[in-house]
Amino acid sequence: MPQETTVGSLTTVTDATFAELVLTSDRPVVVDFWAEWCPPCKMIEKSLVELAQEFDDRMVIAKLNSDENPQTTRRYQVMSLPTLLVFRRGEVVSSIVGSRPKLHLRQSLTLHAGL
Repeated sequence: MPQETTVGSLTTVTDATFAELVLTSDRPVVVDFWAEWCPPCKMIEKSLVELAQEFDDRMVIAKLNSDENPQTTRRYQVMSLPTLLVFRRGEVVSSIVGSRPKLHLRQSLTLHAGL
């Protein structure tokens, strides 16, 4: 079983842990595809940490460094950063591309947290 690591309240996933931590999760999982060189990625990180605490019992919010995990990034055809993909039962059910205000992120995630 892969070891789950966290950054703040965000779960860190990699190419090696993606299938187990995301695709087989019994809760919806939001994966933030990001990179160190991406200023908008850094802008939304604080909001994602706060939202992970708000949605803790209903949803997992995870981070995947696209530069360090190219296999998963290619598999889901992530072309712009940041990209948030919402997974439910192993399938992508929604996406958010680009930096968004916390209110927008909360509203989008609320739609999927109760599915």
